[in-house]
Amino acid sequence: MKKLALMAFIAVLLPAQAAFAADIATGKQKAQVCAACHGADGNSTSPQFPRLAGQYPDYLVKALQDYKSGARKNPIMLGFASGLSPADMENVAAYFGAQTGLQIYPPALK
Repeated sequence: MKKLALMAFIAVLLPAQAAFAADIATGKQKAQVCAACHGADGNSTSPQFPRLAGQYPDYLVKALQDYKSGARKNPIMLGFASGLSPADMENVAAYFGAQTGLQIYPPALK
């Protein structure tokens, strides 16, 4: 009986997981607008703009949701995030999360 309950649980859970599977290729297309500030692969070269490459996708989704709702205040990001659907946010976050974040250290002190 426990085996049957477990199989039923998995049968219900798997389609739900598949519905939320992010598409990295679509995320890359949607993220093209981000390149001007954050770099094409999310490795910003300016300390003014955060690096997105290698970040946890759930963190990036939450940040985009907060920009869209106004919980995070940035007029530029509000404009970009406002046009994103929840699926778009998941896809963009998956793309940047799949990139390798560069580690740049400050110059050695002399």
